[in-house]
Amino acid sequence: MSSNKLNEQAKGVFIIAATPFTDDGALDLQSVDTLTDFYLGCGVHGFTLLGMMGEAHKLTAEESISVVNRVIGRAQGRQVIVGVSHAGLENVRRLSHEAMIAGAAGVMVAPPPGLKGDDGIYNYYAQVFQALGPDIPVVYQDYPQTTGVYLPANVFERLVDDFKQLVMLKHEDAPGLAKLTRIREGEKKPGRRRVSILVGNGGIYYPQEMRRGADGAMTGFAWPEMLVQVYDLFAKGKPEEAEDLFDIYLPLVRHEVQPAIGLALRKEVLFRRGAIKSPKQRAPGSSLTATDKTELDSLIARLERRLASAGRLPKAAE
Repeated sequence: MSSNKLNEQAKGVFIIAATPFTDDGALDLQSVDTLTDFYLGCGVHGFTLLGMMGEAHKLTAEESISVVNRVIGRAQGRQVIVGVSHAGLENVRRLSHEAMIAGAAGVMVAPPPGLKGDDGIYNYYAQVFQALGPDIPVVYQDYPQTTGVYLPANVFERLVDDFKQLVMLKHEDAPGLAKLTRIREGEKKPGRRRVSILVGNGGIYYPQEMRRGADGAMTGFAWPEMLVQVYDLFAKGKPEEAEDLFDIYLPLVRHEVQPAIGLALRKEVLFRRGAIKSPKQRAPGSSLTATDKTELDSLIARLERRLASAGRLPKAAE
């Protein structure tokens, strides 16, 4: 197992990596390499693989481990978190141990859809922690828009108090700013651990979440350099400058979070930026119409004009 394990001090941008496929739907490991290099060129601090954006549910077990091994081998020592969510606890346990043996820094687990009640959430994760053991760091993926499972702050606090291997919250509740504040305020109580909080939702609330105590982002926005630059500006105590930069990209941040075609848009941008050979999703997947692509052309042109006016270029293009 990796000696570079995830802990409560994790900060920065852990990019939610797309999974590249060829035009005929086969896993494209060469594009996994070029995509990893692209993300590194954008300055990301870590990677998150096999998330919902990574189309993990469409991969075989063998393909999942192939992707994990490929990225870890190319990530230049950056920490890699692996999504291991599954309806069956034995599958969560098996993939978690395989990922850690491959060199992952930790694993991310979402609650199974339909899980009911505070005790239901607590008891499920208690079983997860028992199955994984104390040596595997765990990220709680809180994405109720997809899972239908709402995580109250007090339930998360119980889990943090009782299970030391819980080191991070992947915060994607929406609206969730009040919950983020509640958790950060609760950590001020004597004896309570402060855990890392990285935020998602495409980055749509990113500056406000950073102001409320987030430690960075874990999302898949197709201009990762913006996520990194905003994080760096907050770290330097320049929140207003960070907000100004974020505002330049906001139309595309907003555009990408469309539920039906968001992943298709992200893969199209990664394809256009030379990070992957094909924007194809493995079936079943969404696709872009000619009008969608024309809209994207216009938004990218606007972004480039505004970046030029501000004296900035996308990092990967510098």
